[in-house]
Amino acid sequence: MDPRALPPHLVEIAREYADGRRTPSEPRLAATVVLLRDGTAAPGGLEAYLLRRHVGMAFAAGMSVFPGGGVDPRDGELSDELWAGPPVAEWAARLGCSDQEARELVCAAVRETFEESGVLLAGTASSVVGDATGAAWEADRVALESHELSFADFLTRRGLVLRTDLLAGLSGWLTPTFEPKRYRTWFFVAALPAGQVTRDVSTESDQVAWWSVADALAAVGAGEMLMLPPTVVTLAELYDATSTDAALALARALPWAMTEPVFDLESETLVIPERFGAVAARALEQVAAR
Repeated sequence: MDPRALPPHLVEIAREYADGRRTPSEPRLAATVVLLRDGTAAPGGLEAYLLRRHVGMAFAAGMSVFPGGGVDPRDGELSDELWAGPPVAEWAARLGCSDQEARELVCAAVRETFEESGVLLAGTASSVVGDATGAAWEADRVALESHELSFADFLTRRGLVLRTDLLAGLSGWLTPTFEPKRYRTWFFVAALPAGQVTRDVSTESDQVAWWSVADALAAVGAGEMLMLPPTVVTLAELYDATSTDAALALARALPWAMTEPVFDLESETLVIPERFGAVAARALEQVAAR
């Protein structure tokens, strides 16, 4: 299966945008986190947490994705006192955005990960939360998800700080113009903290699971799993990392870019930069040859 191929209904919509019959929507800022844990110490053995979105969702219906979502306006209210790790300005330089956007995006990345997986990248300046299960944690997670509670208030109430050092910025992807809902999404990488577990809590998905990078790419190649090109490319970029530490180091070393796939009328496929296409093709070939 070619991850660049579009389903027939999207092909027609893409043609309407290309012909000027539709006007692109304004993209919303978003963050997503590739949550990883150690698996087999071999290429493709690293494990990633994937959620399959309900088929009725307005965006990426039926697709397997990483935890993530749009920026909440209150994400930018997180104060420096609740922030541990690289300073905001350093994150802005890495993410290619303003200081305010960096604050919003990093906060959104951690908040959405907690909302959609139950994993919390927070603690004190020298420790990380070891267990985020239980009724009290779940009540806070639900309150965050329903926007009844801001992430800043949640951290303050629990005496925690956001551990930005647990994240690594990897890449950025802008939803193509023909999608009715568009996001300018920053992709982060994080390791599952010791003592924490993922939980099936997302209201936007009908299935969650840990997949080895190799098995996930194999399922995509066989047409058994649906993924958007950015998800495929992201897994492919992490294929050679044999541990979470290696994945974080790789993410921090890769050049930063905000990429927008475009629709090619002749081939009826999405066009992405050659570098990404080559990375995805190589990983899929290695998986197929196993």
